Amino acid sequence: MSAPFVGMIAGMALAFAGYFGGFGAFLLVGALGGLGWAAGRWVEGGGGIRDVRDAFERSRR
Repeated sequence: MSAPFVGMIAGMALAFAGYFGGFGAFLLVGALGGLGWAAGRWVEGGGGIRDVRDAFERSRR
């Protein structure tokens, strides 16, 4: 999928959330979309589940 198409889908999702759910739903959809985008970019860049597990294990020590 092209970037403009993905942007259009994200904008439509935010518009539906804002219209039907109010401003709180708009913010929730926007925040979760941002987290999904960040996770996708991280995985695309070579990140993996082991990196997350290792980070949590290091913080417990």
